[in-house]
Order: sequence, then C-alpha cells, then structure tokens
Amino acid sequence: MKKPVIFCDFDGTITENDNIIAIMKQFNPPGWKQIVDDCFAGQLTLQDAVGSMFALLPSADKDEIVKFVLEHIRIRAGFPDLLAYSKKHGIDFLVASGGIDFFVYPTLEPFEIETSRIFCNGSDFSGETIRILWPHACGDACEHKGCGMCKPTIIESYPSDTYERIMIGDSVSDFPAAKVADTIFARSHLAERCEELGLPFYRYETFHEVVTQLDAHLTRSGAGRS
Repeated sequence: MKKPVIFCDFDGTITENDNIIAIMKQFNPPGWKQIVDDCFAGQLTLQDAVGSMFALLPSADKDEIVKFVLEHIRIRAGFPDLLAYSKKHGIDFLVASGGIDFFVYPTLEPFEIETSRIFCNGSDFSGETIRILWPHACGDACEHKGCGMCKPTIIESYPSDTYERIMIGDSVSDFPAAKVADTIFARSHLAERCEELGLPFYRYETFHEVVTQLDAHLTRSGAGRS
C-alpha cells in the first residue's frame, strides 16, 4: 500500500498572492517587467529570471523588503486544517516553493513546519545587490532545466512504487511538477493548463476543499494512512 506524501507550492497556493511579483511591483527596479516578459516568452528560464530580477535590488533594502512581504502576505483559507489533517493521518507534508527563504521561512514559522520539510531558494545579501541561491537545482528527472527550485526532482526523490505523490499548486511554473505527480490539486493557471492537456486534477480555491477532496480520494484509492 502506497504512503501519501504532499508537495505543496507556496506563492499563490499557501499564500493568496505571488510574493516575488509583489516585491517587484512595490520596489519597481528598472527593467524587471522586461525580465518577466522574456521569461513568459520562453527566452529566459525561471531561474535566470528570478535571479536577474533580485539582482536589480540593493542588499541594503533587505529589512524594508522583508517587512513589506510579511505585512502583505495572506494565507489561503483552510491551510491549518490541511496541516492538521496531514498530521492526524501521518501524511508527510512538504513545501516545494520557488520562493525565497527570507520570506518563506518566517511566513511558515507559526505553523511549526520544520525547515527540513521546506524546499525553497536561498538568498545572499552580502554583496551590493541581492543574490539568489539555488540549493535544489534540476536533476536528471527534470526535462525542463532551469527551474531554480526543481519540484520534479524533489517529487521524483520519492519513488512512485512506494509513495502516492500529491501535488498542490496554482501556476504554470507548477506544471512540470504536476506532470510527474500521481495526484494533482490545481487552481488558476495550473488548472487551465491541466485542462488543456487533459491531465486529471482536483480543482480547489481553499484548503478546506483540498481536505474534503483529498479524504475522499484516499478513501477510494485505499492509500495508506495512519
């Protein structure tokens, strides 16, 4: 019997907003919008785009940037319920985020998620501008290369013959992970992409819906729960 494990996106999923874009809009460094356009046009990888955008921001602004993000982050309804459900049933809950440690870690701290269960990008403020670090780069399992924080590689580290890999996301950038997951919960652009390509998924807007649908799914599939 396979053991369920959840891989949950952060920006736009755990939070209601995309925090990297919010930072760029707030501090508005010259050139960031073109970087985003080039990324969506496929001319830049996600890793190159995020690294280039943050390189436009002075490291001296760190405190102001962190303060802005933490004041404006909104947690999606039902997130504590999903954590409680996972804990009750012994389901591993991992955060797989293309976000940055300086806002991901403090946001999740009140929920008592161990940092070892949070996969995200790092940051270095020692230079003149912010440098993004990539501790979870693409491995052989990723056909996209340049993810930055490679969700497919993280998911594939949990063998499909042992685990039911459950992915929760919202963005087109989550699609590479959705393609290797066993069960998908999607909203927004990810849901649209899954529909276009005929990939089965559960639609959600709140984590209350995720809990209800996940419980029904695991009951039907007979996946192992403690």
